[in-house]
Amino acid sequence: MKQGEYAAANGGVLVNNNGQPYVPTQDQIVPKEFDSTTTKLRLFSGTANPQLASEISQHMGVPLSGVTIKRFADGEIYVQILESIRGCDVFIVQPTCPPANDNLMELLVMIDACRRASARSITAVIPYFGYARADRKVSGRESIAAKLTSNLITEAGADRVLVIDLHSGQGVGYFDIPVDLIYANSVVLEYLASKRDCVEDYVVVSPDVGGVARARAFAKKLEDAPLAIIDKRRSAHNVAEVMNLIGDVEGKVALMVDDMIDTAGTLTGGAQLLKDKGARSVIACATHAVFSPPAVERLSSDLFEEVIVTNTMPLTEENGKLFPQLTVLSVANLLGETIWRVYNDSTLQNIVHQ
Repeated sequence: MKQGEYAAANGGVLVNNNGQPYVPTQDQIVPKEFDSTTTKLRLFSGTANPQLASEISQHMGVPLSGVTIKRFADGEIYVQILESIRGCDVFIVQPTCPPANDNLMELLVMIDACRRASARSITAVIPYFGYARADRKVSGRESIAAKLTSNLITEAGADRVLVIDLHSGQGVGYFDIPVDLIYANSVVLEYLASKRDCVEDYVVVSPDVGGVARARAFAKKLEDAPLAIIDKRRSAHNVAEVMNLIGDVEGKVALMVDDMIDTAGTLTGGAQLLKDKGARSVIACATHAVFSPPAVERLSSDLFEEVIVTNTMPLTEENGKLFPQLTVLSVANLLGETIWRVYNDSTLQNIVHQ
C-alpha cells in the first residue's frame, strides 16, 4: 500500500512515511476519494521543494494542480495557472529556503496569479519561512526583514499563512492575516519512540538561552526528560562561542534541540562541550536543515551520533547536503492533515499542541 492510501479493510488507516500505521483521530478529515467537481480545494507546488509537495499530495489524496513556472533569461519569473480555480480554496506549497530571494519572489508571483484567477481564498503553505531570524533590531539602523516579508506576502494577495516552527513565536504577529503555526516536535518524538531507547538516558539540551522554552516543551513531551542549557556568547553573525553548561549530562544521551541548523557552529561547539562534560553521545534535532557551508563538514564529524531533521527544505545528493549521520523525517502527513482542517474550518488544537 502506498503512502497516504486508505486501507478499507482496516477502517481507514493511513501509512506514515516510516511505514508505521497512522490512526486518524475522530475529527480527522481526509476524504477517501478526491472529486474536483465537488471539492473546491486546489493544491499547487512551487519549485522550491516539489518532493515535499508530492508527499503532501499523496497523503491527502489530492492531485497537484497544473501550473507553469518559468524563468526568463534575465531572471524574471513567469507563472501561469493551467486550470480554472475560480471560487476555489488554493493552497500553495513553497518554502522560502535558499535561494531565499528567488523562492520568495516565486511565491509572491504564484499568489498574484491565483488572485487574478479569482481564487476564493489563498493559503501560503511555507514549511520554512526565510528571513524569520530578522525579527527585531539588535542595533541601530537595521531592517526588520521578517515584517517586510510578511507584508509582501499579504499584499500579494494571500489570505492565510501556514508555517512550521518559526524562529520565534512573535513572528506570527508580523502578519495582518491569520497564521497557523504548527510544530514538528511530534514527528521527531515519534521517531525517537520508534528507536526504543531508554527515555531515562535522555537529557534535552537547549543550545542557547533563547531556545529554553522550545527545549523545555520538547523535554516535557519526552516523559519529562531532564533539561540542560548551554550559555553562549555570539560575537558576530553566524559565529558562536560556547561559554558554560547549566545542568548535568554525565553518562546521558544529549538531545540538542533547535528550530534550525544553519552553519552548525552553535551545535558543534555545544556538542564538544557536552562531550567534555561526560555526555555518552550527542544527537542533534532540528526542524529546518539550512546547512550553509561548512555545516555538512561539521555535522559529519564524530561529535554527533545522529542528526535528525525534517524535509521542510530539500536535502539531496545533488545539493551535497547528505551525510551518514543524517536522518530526514517527513512532515508531509502533518502538513496534509493541517491543510484539510483549514479547508474544512476544523480546529487545529490537537495539531498545534501535540
